Amino acid sequence: MISLSSAITGRVLLPGDVAFEQATRPWNLAIEQRVSAVVEAASADDVAAAVKYAKANGLTVTAQPSGHGASGDTDGVILIRTSALTHLDVRPADRLAVAGAGVKWGQVLAEAGPHGLVGMAGSSPAVSVTGYTLGGGLSWFSRAHGFASDSVHAFQIVDADGERARVSADSDPELFWALKGGGGDFALVTEVEFDLHPAPELYGGRVVWHAERTEEVQAAFREITEQAPEKLTVWLDLLRFPGAPPMVAIDATYLGSAAEGAELLRPLDRITGAMSDGRGLVEIAKLGDITGEPVDPSAGNSHAELLTELDDRALLDIPVEPLLSVQVRHLGGALSWASDSAAGTLAEPYLLYLFGIPGEGVSERQAEFAQAQPTSGRKPYTFLKPGESATQAFAPKTIERLREIKRRRDPNSVFRANYPVL
Repeated sequence: MISLSSAITGRVLLPGDVAFEQATRPWNLAIEQRVSAVVEAASADDVAAAVKYAKANGLTVTAQPSGHGASGDTDGVILIRTSALTHLDVRPADRLAVAGAGVKWGQVLAEAGPHGLVGMAGSSPAVSVTGYTLGGGLSWFSRAHGFASDSVHAFQIVDADGERARVSADSDPELFWALKGGGGDFALVTEVEFDLHPAPELYGGRVVWHAERTEEVQAAFREITEQAPEKLTVWLDLLRFPGAPPMVAIDATYLGSAAEGAELLRPLDRITGAMSDGRGLVEIAKLGDITGEPVDPSAGNSHAELLTELDDRALLDIPVEPLLSVQVRHLGGALSWASDSAAGTLAEPYLLYLFGIPGEGVSERQAEFAQAQPTSGRKPYTFLKPGESATQAFAPKTIERLREIKRRRDPNSVFRANYPVL
């Protein structure tokens, strides 16, 4: 039997190798990944070879470029790192991009922005396009354009037999549907082809006040979101950073002119005493600067809930500490429209996202906030955390359809997603 190392051109790391432990770590350093080997694929051919090896030896693979969204459910698997697949082709005339599995959103934004185009990026430029899109992908621009997966034209994949193929709505509608938001349980994606959206102007930024203004800021957030057009996205943040005073903030983007965006956010101007106000025209390449999330691996403890409505009083009455942030994202718009994809639709108008550094009281405080809000019980796939299940991300009919596809396309369970459907 051919060895794994001789089957590919990239590097293979095994337990005991000097760099093995470092190579197993996901982006969230609080999560431990016990794997049998790490394959650092140099090409899509390497990916195919690794999958063929796994199938021939009754093994399982999981794919990660950087490890965002890792669950720790990796015991005994071969971890395929796709971070070297960084080819990116931006086609402004077609409003289209083709990105390898290792491409991060920051790279897409930097190349698309000068053409007045934007991809369906989330809050962090350090997240990979592929992993994010396979999980649906909640973007700054999802109220206008739906999930990131709704913008996909095609995937380049390696199937459970180790064969390469291009998957689209025309070539393989069943698998295409599943890959559009159903996670990475059905094939290993090496490339994604997706729409870029017009953004000749992008307005937005963060406004920060001392926490004593929280009630006023919440009221303005409510007023703005009740009338917000689909091109406007607004998030509310309760922030408790070490060494800084307690703060409340509004983050916003608007796919339009500065004058229009400023008018839509006019209720914020009635709140005096802002500590900082970063509103203005946003350079697309610097979209991640709005929230300023860490781009280097670190330890974190997160919890998300979809809200059927928002209880303002609960946000005021529960202390934020020991959490670093309590965030409420306004959803709706195109997310609530019909979608022919596994990601489906989100009827819930808000997402609650709770984040802290692992430590005493963090999980308990997250549970307190979650229990105080009216939740639907569903969570976006990319917001699942260790211990949660894919069944929480999909409607019952969707999860059953995904399971049927998994059984047909990968009967030997060669692939294991971060959150498997089976």
